Amino acid sequence: MASDGGTKDMKLAEDQLKVLEENFRKVTKHPDEATLMLIAAECGLSEQETAKWFRLRNAQWRQSEGLPAELGSVKD
Repeated sequence: MASDGGTKDMKLAEDQLKVLEENFRKVTKHPDEATLMLIAAECGLSEQETAKWFRLRNAQWRQSEGLPAELGSVKD
């Protein structure tokens, strides 16, 4: 699995990526609006950038699990 979190087009600092990955692994793969806002604030990113990172990272995770890239009927 790539260490960039599936976001090669996003320029993230190492500490931002660490916070995003930690939240993805330990908190949720699908943050609600409030959680997204908190993660974005912690990383110094906009909510839109954070949401985009989670979308791309989810697609990467799903592919690595042998699932379709888009969320379907199977829950993560």
